[in-house]
Amino acid sequence: MGHTATAEAGSGGLTATEHRLANGLRVVLSEDHLTPVAAVCLWYDVGSRHEVKGRTGLAHLFEHLMFQGSAQVKGNGHFELVQGAGGSLNGTTSFERTNYFETMPAHQLELALWLEADRMGSLLAALDEESMENQRDVVKNERRQRYDNVPYGTAFEKLTALAYPEGHPYHHTPIGSMADLDAATLDDARVFFRTYYAPNNAVLSVVGDIDPERTLAWIEKYFGSIPAHDGKPVPRDGSLPETVGEQLREVVEEEVPARALMAAYRLPEDGTHACDAADLALTVLGGGESSRLYNRLVRRDRTAVAAGFGLLRLAGAPSLGWLDVKTSGDVEVPVIETAIDEELARFAAEGPTAEEMERAQAQLEREWLDRLGTVAGRADELCRYAVLFGDPQLALSAVQRVLEVTAEEVQEVAKARLRPDNRAVLVYEPTAPEAQAESATDADDAEDTADADGVAAAATDDNEEAAK
Repeated sequence: MGHTATAEAGSGGLTATEHRLANGLRVVLSEDHLTPVAAVCLWYDVGSRHEVKGRTGLAHLFEHLMFQGSAQVKGNGHFELVQGAGGSLNGTTSFERTNYFETMPAHQLELALWLEADRMGSLLAALDEESMENQRDVVKNERRQRYDNVPYGTAFEKLTALAYPEGHPYHHTPIGSMADLDAATLDDARVFFRTYYAPNNAVLSVVGDIDPERTLAWIEKYFGSIPAHDGKPVPRDGSLPETVGEQLREVVEEEVPARALMAAYRLPEDGTHACDAADLALTVLGGGESSRLYNRLVRRDRTAVAAGFGLLRLAGAPSLGWLDVKTSGDVEVPVIETAIDEELARFAAEGPTAEEMERAQAQLEREWLDRLGTVAGRADELCRYAVLFGDPQLALSAVQRVLEVTAEEVQEVAKARLRPDNRAVLVYEPTAPEAQAESATDADDAEDTADADGVAAAATDDNEEAAK
């Protein structure tokens, strides 16, 4: 086992050491003896951007399959063993990665490592048609309950499809379409596992009340014999021009509680200084009840009941500035839109005040401290920076880069990017319940016919990674 170590890294006394197994698995350890718990986090470098046309949703479906048993853990055994030991666990899928994580009592760390290694090395021994059908139905039901049948539920999917052109790897969202979920086969899942679920395509972080030497010995024992896989395809290029060049727009008529204006602005890629500047700009404009848009729309004009502006950071494509405003009473969307454009133009012309910069930087610093303040959050951040940027140590110094951004740089990115010709806009117009019920009946009839032909509805997303 080769390794590199960092004795002093980051800020606040946080440190991390890096190691690599012979099969390519990257390991990051961070000691924290404050409480007797340990977090295990495993990131695989695969997400919805790696999917091909006709198989959207496969990365998310496979995340579910990873909890359906492996060679030595049958059925729901992964959940049962972790929870029976007093731990918690879950997994998530985004555009750019799939992750699995457990937080355990420190004396149960070895169990979590063994469980993750068993399914990395032997999932195919347990993967069969029954588990495939079971989890396909679970994911389809998740889509119905969380996206298709809730107010504004498909907004993320619709805006993503507008913001990224057809054929772009980020054009579709992780939840996938019903048609593609139905079309996925057991062979598709097996090929997917062999392609992406390999130690040389993963980063394992362990954070908490650990003995590093003993932890590394367990990792070598359980993961060291898993063979590396070659042949992973290079992800499709996600680069785009800095601005859209026009305003893209869609009006959605649905039974929703209020009119809504949502917009996605094309912003710099994650991991860049400009992205940090954009994050600060959006925080000043729409990050909480002290922000400019909240004060203008909710407090002063009283034309909205909610107004927020957040950043969806993406490393392999332009990030998205996510604007979400719900109108008050019978206020029309053009009234809201005019006020927003006035505020954005004023901000681009004047930039943030010194007080706004201090408040925004403090807000982002607090969010960073919240993430790194728990063993699970720190494990996730270490994996994130290792997978997306090649260096887990960047997680420990991220806040310093935000604090180094100047007001002039914030103004510059706002002036260049927060413009009407650089956004995709989604407008929700409420419909009467009677009309909605009638259209729902028509949709049910259409879906019944479609299901008979093996085809189903359009796509939405697993917006687990939606803008904050």
